[in-house]
Amino acid sequence: MATEWSDDIVIADLADEPALSDELGAISERLAKLLAEGEAPPSVVLNFGQVSYINSSNIAQMLRVRKQLAEARGKLRICSVSDEVWSVLMITGLDKVFDFAPDPMTALASLQIEGEG
Repeated sequence: MATEWSDDIVIADLADEPALSDELGAISERLAKLLAEGEAPPSVVLNFGQVSYINSSNIAQMLRVRKQLAEARGKLRICSVSDEVWSVLMITGLDKVFDFAPDPMTALASLQIEGEG
């Protein structure tokens, strides 16, 4: 479930399917609505702490969210990735596409520091 951390940052605490697809879809819809209205989207932290696997549909959704944020100069951080999920991201080369943090607090701090700079 996505929670507002601040006016500029949303944290999504993700879980395994079917909740993972639902939450990623909801984030994408929210971003699409903000972009259509001409509003700046918040930065997004995807907390994968409760996710033990991802599939190709999840990867497509993650890439869609990344693209939406990139088009609006928003930022995305993925944190608390399990070894199983990390291996999928490495095999697909997505470990070089996304920005990662070890935990939610580090992800938040990095976004806040970038926002000040």
